[in-house]
Amino acid sequence: MVGAFEQALLSAMVIPIMIGMGASLTPRDFKLAIHPPKRLAIGIVSQLGFMPLIGFVLSIALGLLEPVAVGLLILSCMPGGTTSNMFTYFSQGNLALSILMTVTSTVLGVVLIPLILWIYASTLELEIPLKNIAISLASLLVPVALGMIIRRSNARARALAETMGSAVGVFFIVFIVITWVPRNWQFLLSTSSTTYTAAILLGVCGILVGLAFAVLLRLHPRDARTIALETGIRNGPLAIAIIALSFSGEEQQATAAVAALYSLFTLLISSLATLIFRRNTFWRTPD
Repeated sequence: MVGAFEQALLSAMVIPIMIGMGASLTPRDFKLAIHPPKRLAIGIVSQLGFMPLIGFVLSIALGLLEPVAVGLLILSCMPGGTTSNMFTYFSQGNLALSILMTVTSTVLGVVLIPLILWIYASTLELEIPLKNIAISLASLLVPVALGMIIRRSNARARALAETMGSAVGVFFIVFIVITWVPRNWQFLLSTSSTTYTAAILLGVCGILVGLAFAVLLRLHPRDARTIALETGIRNGPLAIAIIALSFSGEEQQATAAVAALYSLFTLLISSLATLIFRRNTFWRTPD
C-alpha cells in the first residue's frame, strides 16, 4: 500500500500542519466550542452513530463480498483523524470544535468501536490497537499545543507557522495522490467497481448526512460544515492498522481494499467540499 519512507514522510508533514492549526487557536476557542455542549454532542452522534449505520446500509445495498463488507464496517466505525482537522482549517470552519470531536471520538472509540462492530457484525472479533490510538492523540495534541504557545509568544512566528501549515497541507494532498496511485496501479485495476463505489459513497454520504443533521438542528454554518467534514472524514490509516492486526494474507488485502481506496478518494471529496464551503456565500457567513 504505502512504503515505509512515505509513511515516515507523511507523519513528519502532519507536524507543521498541526502546529499551524494550533497557532490559529486560543484557549477561548475551546471554551466556545464546548459551550453550548450541543454542538459537540451533535458531532459525536454523527461520527459514531450515523457513519456505522451508513457503512452497514451500503454493505447491504451494494451486495459487497464479505471481506469488503467487513472492511467497510470497520472503516465506518473509525473515529475522526487529523485530515478532518486540516480540511476544517482550510474551509474556515470551527477548528477548535473539529479537534475536540476528533479527540472525543478517538477516546470514546476505544470502548464504542467494539460495541458498534458487535451490533452490526456480531460474528466479528477485533482487538483495538491502543498504541495506535495513543500515538494518534499525541500527534494531534502535542503539535497543536506547541502552535498555541507560538501564538502567545510571537506574532511573526505565529503568522509563519500558519502559512507553513497551509503550504505543507496542500503539499500533503498532492504528495498522496502522486505517489500512491503509481505504486498501487495493479491493485487499482483489479479491484471491483462496487468496492470503489463503497469507498466513494461512504465519504460523500457522511459529509451530506452530517451537514443535513447539523442544519436541521440549526447550528451556525461554520459549525455545520465542521460537523459535515468531521463526519465524512474517517481515520483510514487506523482502519488499515486494525485490519492488519486482525487478518492476514489475501483476506487482509481484500478487507483493507475499501479503507485504502477511501483514504485516496476522501482527499478529493473533502477538497471539493472545502471548495464549495469557501465559495458559497451561505457557508461563509461570518460569526
